[in-house]
Amino acid sequence: MKQLLVILGVCLTFLGQAQEFELTVRANQVVPQKKVFLEWINGRGQAIKVDSLLPNAQKQVVFKGKVLDQGGFYLLNFFDIPNPQKVLVILEGGERVFVQAEGINTPEKAGSFQIQSDAPNIVYMNQLFALTNALQAKVAVWTKELQDKPGEQARIQAAFETAQQEQFTKIKALIPSMGTHLVALWATNFLPAEKELALLEEIGERFRKAKPNHPHVKPFLENLKRLKGVSIGSEAPEIALPTPAGPIMRLSDLRGKYVLIDFWASWCGPCRRENPNVIKTYAAYKDKGFEIFGVSLDQEKSAWINAIAKDQLTWPHVSDLQYWNSVAAQAYQVSSIPMTFLLDPQGKVIAKGLRGDSLNQYLANLFSK
Repeated sequence: MKQLLVILGVCLTFLGQAQEFELTVRANQVVPQKKVFLEWINGRGQAIKVDSLLPNAQKQVVFKGKVLDQGGFYLLNFFDIPNPQKVLVILEGGERVFVQAEGINTPEKAGSFQIQSDAPNIVYMNQLFALTNALQAKVAVWTKELQDKPGEQARIQAAFETAQQEQFTKIKALIPSMGTHLVALWATNFLPAEKELALLEEIGERFRKAKPNHPHVKPFLENLKRLKGVSIGSEAPEIALPTPAGPIMRLSDLRGKYVLIDFWASWCGPCRRENPNVIKTYAAYKDKGFEIFGVSLDQEKSAWINAIAKDQLTWPHVSDLQYWNSVAAQAYQVSSIPMTFLLDPQGKVIAKGLRGDSLNQYLANLFSK
């Protein structure tokens, strides 16, 4: 019995240590008498301060403690100043992590950082950072090249899409080995959700079995459910929002027609460049039972109305002027624009993401029957 108690005591001690973390943070630049904050991001995306420390003479702080609520996403917030540098760290307990960061952002350049640890979450985070940083470096080169050679837009766009797809492929290859480490949930933010629904469902099922009550697993599964809710073959969620003139217009008012829901915004360059093509498509099919329902993610009403007038968009438009918080965007899980959903006369989704030639070809086949 005594031996059993000793063994039990050792096990409990180990379990307690497994929940603890040590996070050493060094800032290359410090702000006198300003603290480094450690914040925990809850399942609703809210950052809650859990600790704060003043850097020592070596510009360093050490946070120690037990992970909150089964571990999760933590944020290092450097100093109570405008536009502070922030660094994400995923902690599940048992980690010893070292973070070295610039400490501040400048108007010219965001602060850099490095995270060191042999903990799985951190190892995978660094691999994801390497992939995204590599693509960002290419984008910076292409942006400069586009400024110097605007006629090369088509070639540069094709190069970007190829590089982006290569990044997606590499991230997808990493995810299976992540298992149910929380970094797997974070990795999904770097993938096009609409095109990777099967992979997201696979990840969701793993977490559903292993960590069903985790505060970050629940919202992931809820978002996945909403995403599946606008899958092809399902009934499109209702949209009822103000028109530019003020009165509410409903998506269901257009039942009986094929309807293209077009999520866009006046500030969205790709959307505005696509509008001339959409105008031609509308002119070709509007008398054949086809309608467009424009849903804007604008914030300023004047910018929205001016863009409609300038681009000569003559189909119905609605918006709640709530940017990415638009109730329509959330209902349809729109995370990038332009984004389209094509509905049949009964209001069911029959295609998603169509634009340009792909939209015209689809409609040509549809109306030739």
